[in-house]
Formats: sequence, structure tokens, C-alpha cells
Amino acid sequence: MSTQHAPTLGEWMSRGAGQTAPARRLRIALVAGEASGDQLGAGLIQALKQRYPDAEFAGIGGERMRAAGLEAWHDADELAVMGLAEVLRHLPRLLRLRKTLRQQLMDWQPDVFIGIDAPDFNLGLERWLKQRGVRTVHYVSPSVWAWREQRAAKIGASADRVLCLFPMEPAIYARYGVDARFVGHPMADELPLEPDAAQARAELGLHDRAPVLAVLPGSRLGEISRLGAEFIEAARLVAERVPHLQVVLPAANSACAEALHPLLAGAPFPAPRPRLLQGQARQAMVAADAVLLASGTATLEGMLAKRPMVVGYKVAPLSAWIARRLKLLKVQRFALPNILANDDLAPEFIQENCTPQALAEALVGLLQDPARTAALQTRYRALHLQLRQDASASAAAAVAELLDSQDAPRSP
Repeated sequence: MSTQHAPTLGEWMSRGAGQTAPARRLRIALVAGEASGDQLGAGLIQALKQRYPDAEFAGIGGERMRAAGLEAWHDADELAVMGLAEVLRHLPRLLRLRKTLRQQLMDWQPDVFIGIDAPDFNLGLERWLKQRGVRTVHYVSPSVWAWREQRAAKIGASADRVLCLFPMEPAIYARYGVDARFVGHPMADELPLEPDAAQARAELGLHDRAPVLAVLPGSRLGEISRLGAEFIEAARLVAERVPHLQVVLPAANSACAEALHPLLAGAPFPAPRPRLLQGQARQAMVAADAVLLASGTATLEGMLAKRPMVVGYKVAPLSAWIARRLKLLKVQRFALPNILANDDLAPEFIQENCTPQALAEALVGLLQDPARTAALQTRYRALHLQLRQDASASAAAAVAELLDSQDAPRSP
């Protein structure tokens, strides 16, 4: 198997009239598999175009990447498969797609391949391309800081460079000899340092003087089945103790709304009744005096909104038992703000500790302590500044450095 690498940018530019091959436009291949990856990819393409106006972009992406200039051979929705049963059902189609894409990439001969998130699909593809001399980048590190840190070495076997959203990640990769760069988080670029709570309340039709609690039990039906009833009961307990409390529940989609509606209908809340929103999670968090939410990316958004939060999470009992038995989890904290700060900024209630009574007590404590809220906002602002690195431009710079380095190491 040949490991002759694809010509670098410098090699292409050095070819002129009379050389063995004509100069051609820089070719950058990208693969993104869901809406968040499509957004990241669009920003990266736009930033790369600033550096390479004549570059060509092709691969797999969604509407935003196509609008940014991607020639989409396939749509990102073709990779948007979640859950073991779903993956197994779609496996034959995904294998055919991978085979077709491999051939398309080898025929096109990209100067660099950038896999955006979707590690189950992209890391194997990156490794296959790297073994054939194509420079590879993986954008968005899997959570090696949370579990199975040794995965960093396998990721390095796939990617010449890993682009990380969080500052603690490159040091983990360095322990395994992997080139990883912190580029910042795009969400930190999007959200203002000083969110406008009054405007968010006006947009949602909320009273500007009554307290607001935003409740986000997750964006997947499995999360709602495990957390929905507990979160709604916690909100009811808070409403009994905090007069005139306005409770809002942003549903991620229509399926989530359908799952939440009967839970709300059966809960005896005092007036005013909770409001079920279609989307609008960001506005709800900015409008809130406190947020109750499931552990995950939403906690980062809550931090960037500068809102006090209480975090809860549950997984299936068998999954929890296996994780504990095999000691798969390597972190003592679960919420991203707590991990980034290495401090217990947001109260966490995980598994059997995630009860309505415990969640409600923590929320009342936040709502009744304005000095604590002010201190949290100062800490959250500092973390926001740390993540605000103009992520798309930083990622493009890291890709450009790899492209421009003719002597970059090539290891299969």
C-alpha cells in the first residue's frame, strides 16, 4: 500500500509553466453528519475562503455548508442516525455510503480531509485516508476527558491534527503524542458577553418583574422519559415556595413537546401555569432567573447565558451499573461549567440523587440568593472569555498551518 501523500499547498503553488503537472485549485474535503456539524462546517468553510479564495470544497454537509460553498456529494442527514437499533437498521446503507465516498475522495484527491464530529463514521474514514497519504483533521474531540482517555491514541492514528473546543483537551492528547489544538467554542462566539434578559422576556411574553424558571429535561425522548416527570415535579415544588413563579419548558421538537404535554397537564401547579415552548431554549435560558437542565451541551449554553443552574441526569440503571463497575467515567464532575472551572459552580444531581426534592431545594436556594447569582455570573463571564477564540478563524488557521507545512510528519 502506497503512503505517498497528496501534494501540499506549497507543492501545488510551486508548479508553474513547464513543470510536470499544471497547478490546480486547492481541494478541501469535509464530512459533517448532523445540524451542529453542518453549522461548524459552514463557519470553517467561510473562514478558509478568507485564506484561500479559489479553494474547492466537497464532501458531505447540510444546507448551511452548501450555502457556504460546499459541493455536497451526499446530504448530512444520511449520517444522522442515533441509537444502537437505528445504527444496526441503517448499517448496510451506511456501509454502501462509506464505500462510495471513499472512491469519490480518492478520485478527487483532496489536499486535506476534515471530519467534523460524527466520530463513529469519520474516524474510520480519516484513518483509511491517512494510510493513503491524505492529510486528515478531526474537528471536535470526543470527550476523552470524561471516559476512556486512551482513545486519544486511536484518534491520533486517524487524524494528523485534532481541533478541540475546550482548553483542557490538548494536554490529554499530548500525553499520547497527538497534535491537538484548542480553537475555542463557536457558541461562545455567538452569544453576547452580556445577555439581555429583558429582551428575552419580551420575546417570550413573560412578565418582566416576576421570577422565571426555565426547565430543560433534554432534547431526546429517552432523556424526557427518565427526567421529565422529576423535573416537572421539582418545578412544581419550587412554584409552591416562590410566589408568582413563571415556569417555561422549551421543547426541542414536536416529539418532545408531545412527550412533555401530558406530564404538565397532570401536575397541579399554582397559578400561573407553566408554558410549553416550541424551541426557543436559548431565549428561555436568557430570560430565566434560574435554570433546571439535563447534563450535556445545554449546560454550556446556560453558562454562556450567565444563568444560575441546577443540573440533573439519569441513565438506564444497567448502564449506570456497568459504568461504575468498569470505572469507565474518569471525572468527578459532569456539568461542563464545573469541568471547565474545576469547581462546583452548578449543583449536580446524578442518578439516584436526582430527585424532585433535591432539585427543588437547590433551585430555591439559587432564586433566594442574589449575591450568589452575581458571583456565578462573574465566574461564567470569565469562562465565556476563555472559550471565545473566534473558533472558525482559529480552526481555519490550524488547517492552513497543516496545509502549508510540506514537511509535516506522515505516519500511517
